[in-house]
Amino acid sequence: MSYGSRKKSLLIGINYTGSENELRGCHQDVANVAEFLSYRGYSDDPRSQVILRDDMEGQYYPSGHNILAAIDWLVSEPGTTNFFHYSGHGGQVQDPTGNHPSGLLDTICPVDFRERGQIDSDILHQHLVSALPPSSTLFVILDCCHSGSALELPFVYRSDDDGNISLMDNLKAGVRLMGEANDLFRGGFSFDKMAEAKDLYAGATNFFRGFKHMGEEEGLAEGDYGAYEREHKMVTMFSGCRDDQTSADANIGGMSEGAMSWAFLETMKKMANPTYLQALQDTRYNLRQSNYTQVPQLSIGIEINLEQPLAL
Repeated sequence: MSYGSRKKSLLIGINYTGSENELRGCHQDVANVAEFLSYRGYSDDPRSQVILRDDMEGQYYPSGHNILAAIDWLVSEPGTTNFFHYSGHGGQVQDPTGNHPSGLLDTICPVDFRERGQIDSDILHQHLVSALPPSSTLFVILDCCHSGSALELPFVYRSDDDGNISLMDNLKAGVRLMGEANDLFRGGFSFDKMAEAKDLYAGATNFFRGFKHMGEEEGLAEGDYGAYEREHKMVTMFSGCRDDQTSADANIGGMSEGAMSWAFLETMKKMANPTYLQALQDTRYNLRQSNYTQVPQLSIGIEINLEQPLAL
């Protein structure tokens, strides 16, 4: 598979200025990432780079409508190398379709999310991953809460405190948890067992989301979850935290910025051409050294060798 050389980028930073949800570092994140991309061969020409911030107006104001329109622009061309960065609030909403066992979907929060709603993981996957031409690539940084499953990518990697990388096998982990819940009831029902089973089922639902997204029938068979894998899109995402963690604002050199964005950019400053493995390990190290407890996560649309150089 060969990929094109034209590079496009979409950078979104939302401080929710003047609201009770106000953040401080998201505009700075955009500035930092834009500077980084300029060194990596990305143009800041309006044909190649779009920036949305809530101190801008018109089509560059990060409303839900404008965010989706900009995402559609980003992945609209075959043979392109694409970069998407989002810094702002992330959340969870009730699943409007009723198709997700957990009843919840991870989201990003446009500036008008209170009036117009949030953008959930099903919509993000549809617009960013499913719509990406097979000849294009996409690199994503999400610096927000509840970002671990925001794109519903099939291969998920995390680093422990010692730098060891583990593959979170979504299917097998989910099946195991569901099996443990079912095993509880062998030998008789009890309310204590019911409570424990609910906890296990809740844990399993993180691994079984969006089965109908690709037109598959709902179920727990490997073929259903494999729909994401069968898309075979070269999408890479570094996310700021696991679904159960809070992504932090950092104060670096007197300026507020997202901890995840800062940690990733620090890694790229130290290593001009890191492998996927090194980038994940060093981003985790930077966060720990600065006393941030969040765990960065690498999610990929296809199975790759993590020892190969990070493709931007």
